[in-house]
Amino acid sequence: MKNYKLNNILVFTLLVIFCNSCTEAYPLLTNSYEEALVVEATITNELKTQEIKLTKTAKFEDESYLPESGAEVFITDDSGNQYNFKEDAEKYISTVEFQAIPERKYQLHINTKDGRSFESSPETLTTINPMQEVTAAVEAKDNVNGVGIRIKSYDASHASTYYRYEYEETYKIVTPKWRPTKAVLSNTGSLVFLTNSPDTKVCYGSKKNTDILLVNTNDLSEDRVDFLARFISDQDYIMTTRYSILVKQYIENLAAFNYYTTLKKLSGPESILSPTQPGLLQGNIKSVNNLNNKIVGYFDVASVSTERIYFNYNDLFPGKAAPPYVADCQEYCYGSPENGTVPEPCTHVAPFTEDLGRNIISYFSGLDDGGSFSYWVNAPCGDCTTFASNIKPTFWTD
Repeated sequence: MKNYKLNNILVFTLLVIFCNSCTEAYPLLTNSYEEALVVEATITNELKTQEIKLTKTAKFEDESYLPESGAEVFITDDSGNQYNFKEDAEKYISTVEFQAIPERKYQLHINTKDGRSFESSPETLTTINPMQEVTAAVEAKDNVNGVGIRIKSYDASHASTYYRYEYEETYKIVTPKWRPTKAVLSNTGSLVFLTNSPDTKVCYGSKKNTDILLVNTNDLSEDRVDFLARFISDQDYIMTTRYSILVKQYIENLAAFNYYTTLKKLSGPESILSPTQPGLLQGNIKSVNNLNNKIVGYFDVASVSTERIYFNYNDLFPGKAAPPYVADCQEYCYGSPENGTVPEPCTHVAPFTEDLGRNIISYFSGLDDGGSFSYWVNAPCGDCTTFASNIKPTFWTD
């Protein structure tokens, strides 16, 4: 879930927007703004440094949010333990590693630097039920062929019931038109050829899910999950070489599941223009010293299990052509207009120096080999660092 979504949900719920009779576009702006603290806090049964995010609500038209800095944050349990958190960039991290233990009650406490105090209700760890497996297989969705990433889980005792999922996908990118020669402009504006760095040839992209992924098995005869967490079209470039996905399964209690279900409904674009706007989304955290101090969020104590899988495109689509690259990689050249047109084969208007200076293009071939003109490609085709990172993730295996 994106923190920005959660920040704006409060604004959605505080606004009353009646647009049923609108016939023209209207910019949605915040006429009144009421600040609230936004909390994202999930502690798990993993022994690790736990994290909590504190931010402030954003106005509807804002494109970013502000972190809540300088707060005192700690968690207590019913055995007399206290786990302190320290501020680190835009989050708070525990000063020691710890894990949630079954049947122990945990409570979140927040004291802001401007004197507001908040605390959660006591929460206990949910049922521990690891995923059975994560699979990747060829399937179709809405008449589109691709790969379905499915999560399978089972609880014979039917004690899990409420599931929430997150994933982070990582993929290897091999630049299709990388060349050992690189063209740059000198200080005088002339073209200079240099040895290209191999670090621009292989990169890695990464994305997290932005939707809230929920499953419940109440209406099933068994507490069994077969959930399509991610579908990737066979024309999506992220699968071209090698792909990996890390999946996390959280077991939730009913209250947490209902909170995330409501949050999911409110985060959809259709909720903004709903004729019936709900009130403040109430979680399990409240103000201690002033009920007028508003807070959005939920203190979640959930068991978690994780699994990472890898696959190559050729593993699932043997002999099939790779998906289209993220950019059009047809080579082209620049020519001077004659009679108002650019002569073949050079289809782009000269000079190329402006595009090269703005890193829009990458050199492909021609002049360094003694040719009379040079061929170029769109920058991502010759240098993957223009849109991805060339740092290999520590977990990555080829």
